[in-house]
Amino acid sequence: MPALPFSRSEYDRRLALTRKAMDAAGLDVLVVTAPAGMNWLTGYDGWSFYVDQAVLVTPTGMPFWWGRLMDANGARRTSYIDEDHIIYYADRYVQAADCHPMDDLADKIRELGHGGNRIGVEMTAYYYSAAGHKALVAGLPDATIIDASGLVDWQRVVKSDEEIAFMRKAAKISDKVMSHAMEIAEPGMKKNRFVGELMKAAIDGVDDAWGDYPAIMPLLPSGADASAPHLTWNSDEFRMGEATFIEQAGCYRRYHAPLSRTVFFGTPPDHMKRAADAAVAGLNAGIEAAKAGNRAGDIAAAMERELWKVGIERPNRCGYATGLAYPPDWGEHTVSIRTSDDTLLKPGMTLHFMPGLWMDDWGLEITETILIKENGPAEALCNIERKLFVKG
Repeated sequence: MPALPFSRSEYDRRLALTRKAMDAAGLDVLVVTAPAGMNWLTGYDGWSFYVDQAVLVTPTGMPFWWGRLMDANGARRTSYIDEDHIIYYADRYVQAADCHPMDDLADKIRELGHGGNRIGVEMTAYYYSAAGHKALVAGLPDATIIDASGLVDWQRVVKSDEEIAFMRKAAKISDKVMSHAMEIAEPGMKKNRFVGELMKAAIDGVDDAWGDYPAIMPLLPSGADASAPHLTWNSDEFRMGEATFIEQAGCYRRYHAPLSRTVFFGTPPDHMKRAADAAVAGLNAGIEAAKAGNRAGDIAAAMERELWKVGIERPNRCGYATGLAYPPDWGEHTVSIRTSDDTLLKPGMTLHFMPGLWMDDWGLEITETILIKENGPAEALCNIERKLFVKG
């Protein structure tokens, strides 16, 4: 048995939650293709999500790991799945014109006696393709195949104490990276070298919290480019008279604690200072509203009221559930922090609260990963001062 990230009882708890949700949805089998869900259920961890793979949850017994033959040893090395429950397809299925790996999965499901069952699949998972779905449906003509997107994700949204400990380690890495970023950022520094320093700090980690690869690379647009939230880096130099926001996440054993701050080189204009002050006030108000029993939308409403005071309206959501994740996204695809989201906040939820401001020709971000507590307002897991940083 490999050294698992969590106790076996923790994995048993997760499997029981999933089966309860399957029963409620009327499912006999669940095909979990999102790598975060596969990891959460079994411990499996490998950069193999670019090919078809899945965890099969049946009504009883151990789940099955299914994937490419060459990755089966990865399942043996990183998960609790025993030999009888590791099943695989031959390499001839990979990127072949005349067959698809899901042809093999359909065969395996029939061999396991579930060819006529109600089978849930994750239609919105990044790595569940239209071609794969077509092949699976064709290979299981007697089955009823149902969209079960989000079923596992909603079981993941409330973190156990063991998971929260991992989130805290990720947050320590986030703090280290952002502190280092603000120390070394200077006009004239090339962005690629800057990111290299951040990545080294992130992977080095903090004490026993080693740094894992993040699901999203650091984002750091400057000046007018900061009006776009998802730009990475190039070889440009930081320039006087421009703001750069830095969005990154420390990652420990796949758990993320996203954190953003903005630095301005020179003297920031008054409109940016007012916007940053309003963003901080909105963060503080939203964290105060992020209490167990309130709605996710209450966080957004509290934040928006502060922005309205200075005439800023945001058309976007201002956060989402975060935690265990794989590329291309550290969000969990469940809770959204927006006024229309009526999800009740529960202790143990972790959210990236990020009221970023992306205007016509400038932008800034000041964000926090927050933990919903049993009592009182949420806890910000990171400890970097909330402000517009000014250098140069």
